[in-house]
Amino acid sequence: MAHVLVDLKGKTALITGASRGIGRAIAARLAEHGANMVLAARTQGPLDAAVQELKSQYHIEAIGIPTDVAKLEDLKGLVEKAKARFKQIDILVNVAGVSSQHPFHQQPVEDFEMLAHVNYLGYVRLIRLVIPDMVARKSGQIISVVSGSTLVDPIPRGFLAYSSLKMGLRAFLKGLFWEMREHNIKVTSLLPGVVASDLTDHLKDVAQQQKDRLMDPVAVADMVSFALSVPANACPLELAVINQLTTWTKPVIDYQQTQAK
Repeated sequence: MAHVLVDLKGKTALITGASRGIGRAIAARLAEHGANMVLAARTQGPLDAAVQELKSQYHIEAIGIPTDVAKLEDLKGLVEKAKARFKQIDILVNVAGVSSQHPFHQQPVEDFEMLAHVNYLGYVRLIRLVIPDMVARKSGQIISVVSGSTLVDPIPRGFLAYSSLKMGLRAFLKGLFWEMREHNIKVTSLLPGVVASDLTDHLKDVAQQQKDRLMDPVAVADMVSFALSVPANACPLELAVINQLTTWTKPVIDYQQTQAK
């Protein structure tokens, strides 16, 4: 159950990365608040399962749209289908992301483009496609999962490519917050610590050994609930919830340890 009371009945939320992990936890929370859902993810099966579960448990309307957020045409199709079904998008929650952790001199060159297209352009492009209607209505809320690693200076070792793009995203969203205030649109960045999610699924053995150091995705859903609960004349610019036991200068998932697996 949600800890914060929020009434989203009649509202439509679009969530990327919604079939598992953080995205699915947020989708369940917003469905619990009464929102109709547009779920986006790359894989059809888990997406369909998430849609059926939300419709059955929370008695809301939901659709799932297979989407690769790295592809502009997929994002355009996602917005068009969402509007065709629900007329408008009231809340956009950007969650979809990929991780690539390496010492920079060993970082696969091919990873840079993937990280940029998913973790930066995937957010910026989708916001650009959704926001004109929000501006026209003078109403809307954009919530984006960034990264708690952007709070660290210098960037944590092994995260240079990943976190530098997230820092660029954080700067973009902060600027967008100031631009959109006059249009009555709220922009909130979430800066979570290390979460037990699909980004760490391929490191389950390591994560299991240190499970007390990984946050539950529900902690991020709590952040979303809070962002949606504040009065109309207030907006959380950034919300950070960091693991009590995580020291970012020595990442919770050690690179050398993962290489030995």
